[in-house]
Amino acid sequence: MKQSHSTEVVLKGISASPGICIGKAYLVDREGVDVVDRYAISEKGVKSEVKRFKSAVQNAKQDLRAIIENSPTGLQKANILETHVVLLNDKLLYGRTIEAIEKERVNAEWALKTVVNQIKAVFQEMPDPYLKERVSDIIHVSNLVMHNLMGAETQSIGAIDKRVILVARDLSAADTSQINLERIKGFITDLGGKTSHTGIIARSLEIPAVVGLEQATRMVANDDLVIVDGTTGAVIVHPSEQTLMEYTERQVSYERYRAVITRDSHLEAKTLDGHHIDVMANIELPEEVVAVLNYGGDGIGLYRTEFQYLNRTSFPSENELLESYRDVIEVMGTRPVTFRTLDINGDKAMAIDTGFAEVNPALGLRAIRYCLKRPAVFKTQLRAILRAAALGSVRIMFPMISIYFEICEAKRLLDEAAESLEKDGLPYKRDIPVGAMVEVPSAVVIADLLAREVDFFSIGTNDLIQFALAIDRGNKQVAHLFQPLDPAVLRLIKRTADVGRDNGIAVCMCGEMANQPLYTPLLLGMGLHELSMNPQAIPVVKRMIRSVRIADAHAVVQEALKQPTALKVLAVLRGAYGELVTNHRQALKD
Repeated sequence: MKQSHSTEVVLKGISASPGICIGKAYLVDREGVDVVDRYAISEKGVKSEVKRFKSAVQNAKQDLRAIIENSPTGLQKANILETHVVLLNDKLLYGRTIEAIEKERVNAEWALKTVVNQIKAVFQEMPDPYLKERVSDIIHVSNLVMHNLMGAETQSIGAIDKRVILVARDLSAADTSQINLERIKGFITDLGGKTSHTGIIARSLEIPAVVGLEQATRMVANDDLVIVDGTTGAVIVHPSEQTLMEYTERQVSYERYRAVITRDSHLEAKTLDGHHIDVMANIELPEEVVAVLNYGGDGIGLYRTEFQYLNRTSFPSENELLESYRDVIEVMGTRPVTFRTLDINGDKAMAIDTGFAEVNPALGLRAIRYCLKRPAVFKTQLRAILRAAALGSVRIMFPMISIYFEICEAKRLLDEAAESLEKDGLPYKRDIPVGAMVEVPSAVVIADLLAREVDFFSIGTNDLIQFALAIDRGNKQVAHLFQPLDPAVLRLIKRTADVGRDNGIAVCMCGEMANQPLYTPLLLGMGLHELSMNPQAIPVVKRMIRSVRIADAHAVVQEALKQPTALKVLAVLRGAYGELVTNHRQALKD
């Protein structure tokens, strides 16, 4: 039920893209075709029905291709939309729908809806939020096909000719790629999450977005005045005069903040006593590379390569991988790009690769273990990375190394991949830095052994904290114990840094801990050479680096390591650098 215009309503969702916008709502119908009738097809009519389905798929492909060609420059090579084109041919969707038409002798609409419901059920059981949200891609492409089957009309977002805030149940990557920045101020949706492709494109466009609101399309009407706070995940409908004034001031403040941050972001990250620190970015998709440059990143410290393996029933080819890697390397120029090899659970990789059900996949066949178990798949990726290395500055790192044998075997396969490229006469580069990700306590214990085999360590704090403290972050009963500043975690980081220093190799961090400017002096004082984070965090971390001395940070580390709890460590950091963080925030507001 829509609210009266005299009542202010606050909705809470998930921040998908930061910023504040104020404007009138524009509702977009993106719910798909819900009412689908089932009817039988005669044996003679099955072939014709399959042909009708194939024609609808072909039309959907043409629709997507037209969108890609007319997308803004920064999104013309968006792999998200290319992935949607590939999905239209995927056996998981395309093949199983044809199979359902032929075996059950039902109409194409009903077969498609049945198959999509089955796929949704499988994906909803996945514990990983990124993988769980990939089902939205399948729903979006199936809706395109369904509209073509049923001759339904769809609204074109690209045709909107007034300044508005989009409100929808959900928006596909194709929808968001049509957004005209001169018309669309921001958007809100009932569905979606931070890692949904919709959110990723919103961040690349740098427009405010809040997703996962659940009731937005029921609570908001066309032309309602709406405030979208993409920083906190709040949406205010029918704001009062006081609220409107408050958020207008916040909007001005945020735009000033962004202007200052962008202006300073390209300055070198050098401490007051002259130590240069590389501040890099973590990315998941090629189109995010533009944000890395916009926010002043020195390179890519973590390129998660899993997205090309998801939502498909066959492994990507070497050339498919190479094309995607090429896009990133060409944009980054001389800046380094660090490829993390495939980090995925065997039971999640793809439909044909079920293997066996794992009770605890986080401790099972994942990451480097999975790759060593499937050397042909692994070597295909290694070949693509080595070929990409001939095009720019490339590093490679192997995830979840837990024993010495794993790093040796990974390097052996890397050598084999290079030898096979040599035999094939393809251009490649083998002499690239090789790193091991430090994500489990055993890797810290044998760090001195691993250091003999690699050029750098990259600390993944997300998993390291989870495994060191035996805490499942997704379990609400114990999530509060997930503390980056826990003394056990700090000692693991310090030992890794010490081993790196003693063996003359660089020590980097690519976990969420690197995002926090208050933690920055602690990490520098421990001896880390490089920090990698989400692109939006780069400017504030670089600003902090330019405000501290390594010599002072060493003293803070010594004091922090004496503390028995995370809270006491936090008190030490706040005592030493809390005022500096506050002053930075105030300076940006002023």
